Amino acid sequence: MKKTQYLSLICLLAAASTMYAQGPAKGDAAKGKAIFDQQCGLCHDAATTDKKMGPGFKGLYKRPKLSTTGKPTNDANVLDKVNTGGNGMPPFADTLKADEKANVLAYLKTL
Repeated sequence: MKKTQYLSLICLLAAASTMYAQGPAKGDAAKGKAIFDQQCGLCHDAATTDKKMGPGFKGLYKRPKLSTTGKPTNDANVLDKVNTGGNGMPPFADTLKADEKANVLAYLKTL
């Protein structure tokens, strides 16, 4: 019996490590555009770098740093800004689900 439990634990850990190595979900840019249009588009322009209420996002992931924080433009820093908000932007940590955030990030990468 203990051998079976031990083997099951090893299989579970191996599966978990494989999932961890693959990283977070990539997201669906088309779904992300719909979420962006509904949740973000009022304050942020996707087609230009012009400021509405917040900065425009055209070419966001091509920029070396985020204009609002000065931090490098990467998924972790963009996601942190989405989650925590600031400078008039509301936090979306509890508003959007993890997969919705992944979809928005995937969309932002297409701009």
